[in-house]
Amino acid sequence: MIKRNLLVIGLAAALGACGFQLRGTGTNELAFKELDLGARNAYGDTVKQLRQSLQSSGVKVYSGAPYKLVLTNEQESQRAATYTGGSRSAEYELTTVLNYVVQGHNDTVLLEDKLEVRKDYVYDGNNIAGSTQESGQIRKELRRELVQGMMVRLQQLTPAQLADLQQKADERARAEAEALREAQRVQDNTPQQSPMEVPAN
Repeated sequence: MIKRNLLVIGLAAALGACGFQLRGTGTNELAFKELDLGARNAYGDTVKQLRQSLQSSGVKVYSGAPYKLVLTNEQESQRAATYTGGSRSAEYELTTVLNYVVQGHNDTVLLEDKLEVRKDYVYDGNNIAGSTQESGQIRKELRRELVQGMMVRLQQLTPAQLADLQQKADERARAEAEALREAQRVQDNTPQQSPMEVPAN
């Protein structure tokens, strides 16, 4: 019994470290009260649904907010997982990957990560219309899962974490600027060699 309890506690700790939360636990409150939201496909369904979810959670979404979430890339893919008799039907795996960036003050990158969701479905060669409709429905479900996953990621960011990420980003920016200045100083102080003169015979 004790071993089982320790196993459960260990699994819970491991999942918590990965950012996993059981439903009904933790808080749904976001550290972001204001957030700018951008995407490569600014009029796509994913960014629209995410904006609605943020606003439903009490977040004011507008251009010029202190923090910005940018959906940099969303890719959908499909691969055959298994084949059945006669090759009339096959099981396919649908995958959607969403890359995103959280920016802070002066557009500094605070973190960069990605979300990935996948589902399987059976394509029936004898019912092409039905299979196509099911594929479209699964794509919608994957998009909802992406939005939910993005909300969970945002919920895990505390004000202290955001402040720490901003401080590290500012330090990186200062170090990069100092390195550029030093490189320029070295270049300016390095004597330019004149072309080699070939002695006349």
